[in-house]
Amino acid sequence: MAEDTLAKLFWSRVERSADKPAQQFKQGGAWQTRTWREVGTAVRELALGLIALGRAKGDTVALLSASRAEWVQADFAIFSAGCITVPVYPSYPPDLIAYVMRDAGARTIFVEDAGQLAKVLEVRDQLPQLEHIIVVSGYEAPQPPKSVMTWETLRRMGRDNAEVHKSTLAERVTTTGPEDVASIVYTSGTTGPPKGVVQTHGNHVAALAASTMATPVEEGWVHLLFLPLAHSFARLESFLGVAHGLTTAFAENLDKLRDNLPETRPHFICSVPRVFEKVYAGVLATAQAGSPLKRRIFDWAVAVGRDVSRHQQRGQPVPSALELKRKVAHALVFSKLHARLGGRLQWAVSGGAPLARDIAEFFHAAGILLLEGYGLTETCPALTFNRPDRYKFGSVGQALPGIELKIATDGEILARGPNVATRGYYKQPEATREVFEPDGWFHTGDIGRIDENGFLFITDRKKDLIVTAGGMNIAPQNIENLLKADPFISQVMVHGDRRPYPVALITLNPDELGKFAREQGVLTTDPSALVRHPKIVERVARTVEEKNTSLQSYAKIKKFSILPSDFTLEGGELTPTLKVKRKVVYEKYKRELEGLYA
Repeated sequence: MAEDTLAKLFWSRVERSADKPAQQFKQGGAWQTRTWREVGTAVRELALGLIALGRAKGDTVALLSASRAEWVQADFAIFSAGCITVPVYPSYPPDLIAYVMRDAGARTIFVEDAGQLAKVLEVRDQLPQLEHIIVVSGYEAPQPPKSVMTWETLRRMGRDNAEVHKSTLAERVTTTGPEDVASIVYTSGTTGPPKGVVQTHGNHVAALAASTMATPVEEGWVHLLFLPLAHSFARLESFLGVAHGLTTAFAENLDKLRDNLPETRPHFICSVPRVFEKVYAGVLATAQAGSPLKRRIFDWAVAVGRDVSRHQQRGQPVPSALELKRKVAHALVFSKLHARLGGRLQWAVSGGAPLARDIAEFFHAAGILLLEGYGLTETCPALTFNRPDRYKFGSVGQALPGIELKIATDGEILARGPNVATRGYYKQPEATREVFEPDGWFHTGDIGRIDENGFLFITDRKKDLIVTAGGMNIAPQNIENLLKADPFISQVMVHGDRRPYPVALITLNPDELGKFAREQGVLTTDPSALVRHPKIVERVARTVEEKNTSLQSYAKIKKFSILPSDFTLEGGELTPTLKVKRKVVYEKYKRELEGLYA
């Protein structure tokens, strides 16, 4: 059978790689491995269970959970039953969960645990169409509420009804085609309520085929998945695992990443820039805390690494004397960073938000290639990628095979290809017409340029562009990335639309702040007093002045305010992929921002 749908892709993998490892996860303090055959058994039972519950072909089934092995099993069970997956971010509050489920008309929802179940039950009366809630783990109730069942109960239901429904299951897998809808993915968006992007099986299979040609991965490689699976970037990563027979290891959570990397020793990782920014800040802070001799060795190693990197970027062989220095630099300095990342990393992928060029260049000097790519939920989510043998730092790479790009007269990036979800937004014909042209071109909302070698450089979001009162265009993300290259600084939001000059809200890295305060003999530990302390303000001002030297006069940060606490997911200032929600931050800190123009 042709692998033209995600379900066919999955069953073909189970058949070919039956006894090879498919998934790894930590349970009771130890890593467990499941083979493709074992994962296949779980998926089959879950799919039969969904059919036994009365799920018809084309029904929507929601999935509300953090990333874990069962997330992927449920996803492929939904596809196998001929249904449509609706991923929901685990960080969503009850009212937003209700909005997505109502909009998509989901009759069944998988929830991760008692905490997520409580959120759904809170808005149960707003969801008349909801028939079943399936709790993945950690839920024991002598008398569960009507319509609530556990993961094990659904699997048992599938086993008990296998004879009755197995021909239905086989028929749904074989008769679902590339033009059928696989998923409705609600974009977390930095503005307004989320819109459901209608993605077909054909869109996903095309994205997988294009990604494969760009990044050679080998069967049996391990990758550590830690991004939210409700985001299309992590979902593509999980599909790649199936397409290539990789072992997908699931991180316990973002906080445990430090431990999980050396435990699983991945061959590659996919991440958002925030994780690389934190590793970079940690490495620089450790180096600066060392003795003068250690600092000199570190600086020497980075200089050697940058020299090697320049040769590699130009495609030139590394001279033998430099190669010898590189080996010494690796042994003395960079081997520790490699070990922290597991010691087997071939390369790492960055996506979801812009990666600062400084950071990509530093990692490359340390012998780790960060490949930046670009895409959107509407493109499932791949458009361009830097290849291991063809990359330019600062760019998001070249178009993937089968994808066309062009730049509109106003600088907007347009894309066309088989992975573009041209069905548009669920039940929103107007919004669809705004960005999808009848001839297949999709308006990304990003501004960019394509160089003579076909590398795409993104200069900003169309919506985020700041136009000063003097009519000058400023790309805030570039300035934010410049400032965040200092390990002392955690997050930045640049503001200044229709204003005489740009200003910035800055949050600090708590570890670095504490260390600096002690060194300077600052006695207060109260965050709001600390960020106003002259020595700390002066320390941040130094960075702002230094970075301003590389900006045009109209883009220089004239004033800034240091906030006492960082932007967080819980506080609502960040999207699930850790991008700053400008509108939310503006509303929250309006007084501080207005004060900078007083």
